[in-house]
Amino acid sequence: MAKKQGNIVYKFGLVGRHIEYSFSRHFFNEKFKNEGLPYYYQNFDLEDLSGFRAVLEQNSDLKGLNVTIPYKESIIPYMDRLSKTAKRIGAVNTIKFTKKGNLKGYNTDAFGFKNSLKPLLSKHHQSALILGTGGASQAIVYVLIKLGLSFNYVSRSKRDNGFTYDELTAEIIKTHQIIINCTPLGTFPNVDECPNLPYEHLDTRHLLFDLIYNPSMTEFMKRGASQGAQVSNGKKMLELQAEKAWSIWMT
Repeated sequence: MAKKQGNIVYKFGLVGRHIEYSFSRHFFNEKFKNEGLPYYYQNFDLEDLSGFRAVLEQNSDLKGLNVTIPYKESIIPYMDRLSKTAKRIGAVNTIKFTKKGNLKGYNTDAFGFKNSLKPLLSKHHQSALILGTGGASQAIVYVLIKLGLSFNYVSRSKRDNGFTYDELTAEIIKTHQIIINCTPLGTFPNVDECPNLPYEHLDTRHLLFDLIYNPSMTEFMKRGASQGAQVSNGKKMLELQAEKAWSIWMT
């Protein structure tokens, strides 16, 4: 358990845009309260990253930060160092303030995703469709490669090793048994939205994993479940990546 050092009450926080809804602030403040730790966690909601330096200058008691969309990639130039995993993924969601005052970027999304996905996999789950190509998807790709699973992207515009939504056929859906939503479509309050897929081609062999956690049952998941597919939201992934971030901050 972390201990108070002298009279310092450490502060932690989340950097992102439009993050009032965020899981992290409630999760960590409850954790600090339950464990009797003299720390607190706040949101730093930035319209753009030009305000990041001001956050650092005005909060000298910061011990660590989380980073969420849309800054997981663009935060990298502000780092003094990157962990090997963050460098390979190309995205940072956890920042540690070192004893020398440097910023080291980590990626704990990969840890959270891997350890929440693995228990759901069956032998027939060999190939995935990744919906979206943003910073969140990079950690997903990293994990799929580590697990030896093949994948293709799905996006609105054409790219290598990928499809557009309009190109998705029954055969493509059939041969990709894992579908991972890395887009924000369906996030509260826009709960009626979902990726534009031919859901009618899903069946009981499919696993739909949504990185969204609010609502707990997204429209994407509902449509998959109605076809008999196995579905999961991103809450467990978030909890695991948060605990991993905490272990990084406290070492």
